[in-house]
Amino acid sequence: MTSTSPDKTGTVTRAVARRIGAAAFWLAVWQAAAVAVHRDFLLASPMQVARTLVNLLPTGDFWGTIGWSLGRIALGFTGAAVLGAVLAISSAAWPVARALWEPAIAAIRSAPVVSFIILLLLWTDSSHLPVFTSLLMVLPVMYANVLQGIAQRDPRMLEAAQVFRMPFRRRLVAIDIPAALPFLAAACRVGVGLAWKSGVAAEVIGVATGSIGERLYEAKVFLSSTDLFAWTIVIVVLSVACERLLLRALRSVPGAPVRAA
Repeated sequence: MTSTSPDKTGTVTRAVARRIGAAAFWLAVWQAAAVAVHRDFLLASPMQVARTLVNLLPTGDFWGTIGWSLGRIALGFTGAAVLGAVLAISSAAWPVARALWEPAIAAIRSAPVVSFIILLLLWTDSSHLPVFTSLLMVLPVMYANVLQGIAQRDPRMLEAAQVFRMPFRRRLVAIDIPAALPFLAAACRVGVGLAWKSGVAAEVIGVATGSIGERLYEAKVFLSSTDLFAWTIVIVVLSVACERLLLRALRSVPGAPVRAA
């Protein structure tokens, strides 16, 4: 029997090399653009941004700011996931519920995020903006994907489960979760990034005290592209880390396909 581990190792090595090469290419483009502009307040260089990040990392304010935004955006995302699943399940079970929910979901999906931010500012203070904004922006994605996942269940398996009076808990693990989980994973991939984008946008517009959005607003006021790029990198890293952790958690759900996430 021939081992394929050397081939796999070579494939992984080539993939890593391609990613490093792509990153190096875009860093070189960034550096060239910064040299061409030659105005730090308009476009900071990668080295300047890296120094800013190194200076920020040991400070308590940096981690406090991350915790402030992370907690609220995660709360909004979780609320959207739970509410979207509940609405999707009710829509799949009762046509009347689907007729009620879908116009509201369509309106939320179509309306610009800034409209919700301004409206929420009239109703609540800026500290709650990231929670509600990220919830509203992620909700349509969760609803549509979970509903589609429910629709993908095998009718023959459902009929067999009904004939043999399979307990609900067993049917959930054997039929419902494997069908819906890939769609939920796809929703999470889109939803995590959307939650961070909309949540931070709400923080910037509302100038939420202690948030990442406030740091971005200050960077704009003081014309500091270095801080702007540094905090943007932090947002990207947090978004990717949240997505990876969430997808890994979905893989451990009972009944999850091996590559559901």
